[in-house]
Amino acid sequence: MRRSSGSGLARWLQVLSLFLLPLFHGALPDQIRYSIPEELAKNSMVGNLAKDLGLGVQDLSTRKLRVSAEKEYFTVNPESGDLLVGDRIDREQVCGKQPLCVLEFDIVAEKPLNIFHVAVILQDINDNAPQFKQSEVDLNIGESTRPGKAFPLDPALDSDAGSNSLQKYYLGDNEYFEVTENESPDGCKYPELILKRFLDREEHNFHQLVLTAVDGGNPPRSGTAQIRIQVTDANDNPPVFTQDVYRVTLREDVPPGFSVLQVTATDQDEGVNAEITYSFHNVDEQVERFFNLDKRTGEITTKSSLDFETTKTYSLNVEAKDPGDLASHCRIQVEILDENDCAPEIIVTSVFTPLPEDSPLGTVIALIKTRDKDSGRNGDVYCNVLGNAEFVLKSSSKNYYKLVTDRTLDREEIPDYNVTIVATDRGKPPLSSNVIITLHISDVNDNAPLFHQASYLVHVAENNPPGASIAQVSASDPDLGSNGHISYSIIASDLEPKALSSFVSVNQDSGVVFAQRAFDHEQLRSFQLTLQARDQGSPALSANVSMRVLVGDRNDNAPRVLYPALEPDGSALFDMVPRAAEPGYLVTKVVAVDADSGHNAWLSYHVLQASDPGLFSLGLRTGEVRTARALGDRDAARQRLLVAVRDGGQPPLSATATLHLIFADSLQEVLPDLSDDPLPSDPQSELQFYLVVALALISVLFLLAVILAIALRLRHSSSSAVWGCFQPSLSSNPTTGVLPSYTEGTLPYSYNVCIASQSAKTEFNFLNVTPEVAPQDLLCDDTSWMPDTLGDTEVPFVSDSVSKQAPPNTDWRFSQAQRPGTSGSQNGDETGTWPNNQFDTEMLQAMILASASEAADGSSTLGGGAGTMGLSARYGPQFTLQHVPDYRQNVYIPGSNATLANAAGKRDSKAPAGGNGNKKKSGKKEKK
Repeated sequence: MRRSSGSGLARWLQVLSLFLLPLFHGALPDQIRYSIPEELAKNSMVGNLAKDLGLGVQDLSTRKLRVSAEKEYFTVNPESGDLLVGDRIDREQVCGKQPLCVLEFDIVAEKPLNIFHVAVILQDINDNAPQFKQSEVDLNIGESTRPGKAFPLDPALDSDAGSNSLQKYYLGDNEYFEVTENESPDGCKYPELILKRFLDREEHNFHQLVLTAVDGGNPPRSGTAQIRIQVTDANDNPPVFTQDVYRVTLREDVPPGFSVLQVTATDQDEGVNAEITYSFHNVDEQVERFFNLDKRTGEITTKSSLDFETTKTYSLNVEAKDPGDLASHCRIQVEILDENDCAPEIIVTSVFTPLPEDSPLGTVIALIKTRDKDSGRNGDVYCNVLGNAEFVLKSSSKNYYKLVTDRTLDREEIPDYNVTIVATDRGKPPLSSNVIITLHISDVNDNAPLFHQASYLVHVAENNPPGASIAQVSASDPDLGSNGHISYSIIASDLEPKALSSFVSVNQDSGVVFAQRAFDHEQLRSFQLTLQARDQGSPALSANVSMRVLVGDRNDNAPRVLYPALEPDGSALFDMVPRAAEPGYLVTKVVAVDADSGHNAWLSYHVLQASDPGLFSLGLRTGEVRTARALGDRDAARQRLLVAVRDGGQPPLSATATLHLIFADSLQEVLPDLSDDPLPSDPQSELQFYLVVALALISVLFLLAVILAIALRLRHSSSSAVWGCFQPSLSSNPTTGVLPSYTEGTLPYSYNVCIASQSAKTEFNFLNVTPEVAPQDLLCDDTSWMPDTLGDTEVPFVSDSVSKQAPPNTDWRFSQAQRPGTSGSQNGDETGTWPNNQFDTEMLQAMILASASEAADGSSTLGGGAGTMGLSARYGPQFTLQHVPDYRQNVYIPGSNATLANAAGKRDSKAPAGGNGNKKKSGKKEKK
């Protein structure tokens, strides 16, 4: 009966295993399932994974299929997408005695990120033969043992499963014993030796049997064990346990030496036959490893720490035996209770780093898997991100999480992240673990260059050296590499496009702006540039900034005399003054302009040479020539003034103008003298003559000095008569008239102006620098006009105009009588004023133009009334408005509080006879 029932159970298990596989498949509808036999060679093909996933071969390079598992039993061919065996797989090592062995793992695909669940069923092959734990078994059986007594034996072990596992036992032919199969409550099969008939110790005291275990493989495998039976004397009562089965629950965290249970058996025999010993019978090696049994007391204690995650239940078979080898058996079922002693595990399967900073929200950064060996709530794990609000975890399938971005990233703000992932179970108390994922943010060109200034204002003095740097622009870009490398360029200007490159350039690396040429304030006051800073990213970003360049003025233009000037034929102009002109009479006016600006264009007028220094006065700022006193009988009719015009620059620049003045009451009075004048003597010949005379005088003085030295040596023999002879010679040196030395300013020349006394015609001679001039050659024999250069007498028109310089006037206005030239008069402040704003400057320009227009249209009369000088002779038709430059913006002298009388100066109320104020050209051209 036992044999038939054991074989029926085996067949039932085989049939059940056939139904378990379809049931398992149905439980996992989302899995891709394969079935392979164990012990396949490495790189053996399991199946075409790419085809089963619906992926083409062309997609394999981008999807990058790979296996995500704790132990990689399988690999994926990246070219064909085949699932291959990574190494030989022993089903018995992987699944043990389980009837169904399934390897579950995940396949990870990238771009886009997907997870596929795969299950591979390992089919058992008959690669293990049944083996007995002990190759020899010794039994002691009393001769009084009744037939039918069963003696349990240790089962043979077969690692294979299903039909390849152990199927039946065979016992060698004998007349006393047979073998049957029995099954324990936990489902384990073991053989039992059955006594068929009474033993007779006197006939056979020893029996030796061969027990064979056979599996169901094809071909079948088998193992044997020797059973040696010693027939002993009769011991009628075996020990009896109080329970056949004991059930115990035990926490996995109990310490070693913890008492699990104490079993008890009794024997009705007496004496030695009642002494019982306890031992483990037919138990696994793990039982002897974790539990200890006291042979005398039957107490079971723990030997080492238990682990629920390793083994959840233990089955302990205990044998109680008396000295007569009579024994009984009981079974102890120990159930291990789980404790929350395992912290969750975090497995980072994929990290996508570096991550571009412009990644959209929801970008997958890492794939994370969690695992907890505990069971129930102790193994229920949840994850979160600690401290980084930029990232969140999204749950995937089967304890998988995706770490994704939840905010916009900015590498310039945070270039790297240390993302802490915390996994916590739901046990009591909960356990947790964490892992840190280092994420690098890669740069993208998301920042345009930024200039350090909103705009630039550059001041450059004119006449700068070409190639000099005038400014530098600077911009910054927080991006990295080429995204932050900045180049500078000029993209716009208010200059002509063709002329821009000849004016300025910019260094594309440093941003230094260079002047390509020397700037001229008079031609270009300012110009505007637009510079661009551009990075090297793709696409490139840029920023613009404006730069205004102001060209400052230097004193590089000398004053330009507009009046008096030579006529187109080279003849000099003259001004006619009435003989009855009273002091303060406006004789003429020197008109000059300066192309510079500011102080550089603030002009002052000074007399360098004059025929009669005390006869005329010169306005320091106005350039007006007025009579300082009334004309005397001994004053020459012809006067000459050499006027210097200086600007206010440092150093100052100057120009000269020569004024020819004739005292006459009418033009007819002057014309005969002009027509009868002989040709002037050659200035060069006169200069050579004076040089010879000067050389002779120097030689004479040298000889006199030598003679005087000798005379002093010989004075003891000298008489007073001799010294008297020398006195006249020393005092007879002709007196030379030396004109005042005007060294102030930057005039390139100085002039002596002389009028020959013997000339029949009145004519002016311009000579170069002459150190000494004989007084008899000047103004006939009249030397009253010569300045006293050795005395203390001051020249009246020089003392005020040169030594003092009046401040500029804030209210400078001209009346009709105060226009440039001699058409107006002024008796106001002679210290001079200058306009200090653009309006006053425009008034000055307008008056100059008005004077020129008045002369051009002939509105002025040649022989006008008193106080009026005609401009017809001074400004001919050739003097047009185009000859007068526009210098309205050149002069601006701020801060003056001087005032100038607006009332026009009055001339003598008496009108002189005959065309006062008329001006004519001399009959001959002046020579310079």
